Amino acid sequence: MRSSLAPGIWFLRAFSRDSKYRAFILLITFLIYTCYHMSRKPISVVKSRLHHNCSEVIQPLNSTHSLNDTTWCNWAPFDKSNYKELLGAVDNAFLVAYAIGMFISGIFGERLPLRYYLTAGMLLSGLFTSLFGLGYFWNIHVLWYFVLVQIFNGLVQTTGWPAVVSCVGNWFGKGKRGLIMGIWNSHTSVGNILGSLLAGVWVDQQWGLSFVVPGVITAIMGIITFFFLIEYPEDVDCSPPQHHGNPEESQDHPEDPANGPSCNKESSLESAVTCSKEASAQPSAISFFGALRIPGVVEFSLCLLFAKLVSYTFLYWLPLYISNVVHFSAKEAGDLSTLFDVGGIIGGILAGLVSDYINGRATTCCVMLILAAPMMFLYNHVGQRGIGISIVMLLICGALVNGPYALITTAVSADLGTHKSLKGNAKALSTVTAIIDGTGSIGAALGPLLAGLISPTGWNNVFYMLIAADVLACLLLCRLVYKEILAWKSSLGKDKGYREM
Repeated sequence: MRSSLAPGIWFLRAFSRDSKYRAFILLITFLIYTCYHMSRKPISVVKSRLHHNCSEVIQPLNSTHSLNDTTWCNWAPFDKSNYKELLGAVDNAFLVAYAIGMFISGIFGERLPLRYYLTAGMLLSGLFTSLFGLGYFWNIHVLWYFVLVQIFNGLVQTTGWPAVVSCVGNWFGKGKRGLIMGIWNSHTSVGNILGSLLAGVWVDQQWGLSFVVPGVITAIMGIITFFFLIEYPEDVDCSPPQHHGNPEESQDHPEDPANGPSCNKESSLESAVTCSKEASAQPSAISFFGALRIPGVVEFSLCLLFAKLVSYTFLYWLPLYISNVVHFSAKEAGDLSTLFDVGGIIGGILAGLVSDYINGRATTCCVMLILAAPMMFLYNHVGQRGIGISIVMLLICGALVNGPYALITTAVSADLGTHKSLKGNAKALSTVTAIIDGTGSIGAALGPLLAGLISPTGWNNVFYMLIAADVLACLLLCRLVYKEILAWKSSLGKDKGYREM
């Protein structure tokens, strides 16, 4: 009896051990990218402090400023009338550097140990985030300092996304990837919320601490990453994941090195781990153009360009919009803007759950994008008529805007990076993720820049720009949606996983 039960007991213990490691990987990568986003958010909160109406501020007793001077309390060089353009330039220094660096980052991410790569990236991100805040304590009033700091910060921040998605993709197979990564991707919104709340604590007093504190926390998390991150299941003798919905797909290429004779589905767990280790050492990193040829990469990349344009415009300009329209203080506007990110958490989880259920990533994104356009229009026109309706509209807009963005940057990137056409070459995951997010980051750079240029003509025009971008993102997915609909019809309800586009 004991010998007959032993394999079952061993399997349960092994499964439990694998589950614990996978849960740990989700947790540590969640915290890693929470810190990345936490360090990006303070600038959007501090903007309304760098330039605001000083007539509402009581002057110190020893002040020599005229009572008619409404800029005495602002931080030079953002005390001038063109402050929106200057703040937009600071935003774009980060975002353009991030977009350019992202295409390069994926290449390095495939060729360097992820643990070292993330550790260095987080330490440098913490440093440059803190340097921006130290400009307050060092009494720096020249634009080039803040622009240079943001350029370097943008470059080092690109270490984060390809590396964490690759790490999670190494540990989790097809299964319920949309739901798992939808929940996991809430780190983006959690980081934005924490960044807003931390920045709000000091924004009205010593705004430099709004950057220094998140920077220090990010650097500390980098040290934790160095000691505890595990890149591959095989490193701790855990079973590797199945990356495709149909187990028989791995048998389609029996001559392929990744599917050797000893790596069949009847092999023991020990053999599977050994095979995976041997196979993982054989594939070479995929080229940039090779990654572009993976079906669906181009369409989703261009869709993300416009989807991220909308999301990052809200990220960088929403607190200032609330402050200008409703005349809230910098702290109040920053706190209220976090509701957009709370909605983003809901939207990311909902998008992942629905896309898993219907086996349609593109269709899920398209429907949410269609709904987002009228909701943004309504928010601009009626969202500020009361605190109650503002809260509801921010939650809904956050869910619909960030849902597709979250789905594309997580589950879709992992699906395409482990596409069956790659024949088991998981090294493509970092490059595919970098291409998709790098293209999206071009939109992330354009959005705040356009908002800074358009906002002096009226906030209505900014929202019209966002709605147009949302519609374009939707249109770019039409071919993929059509393919998914055809797949549903041909399968007659049979689960085929994520199909070739």
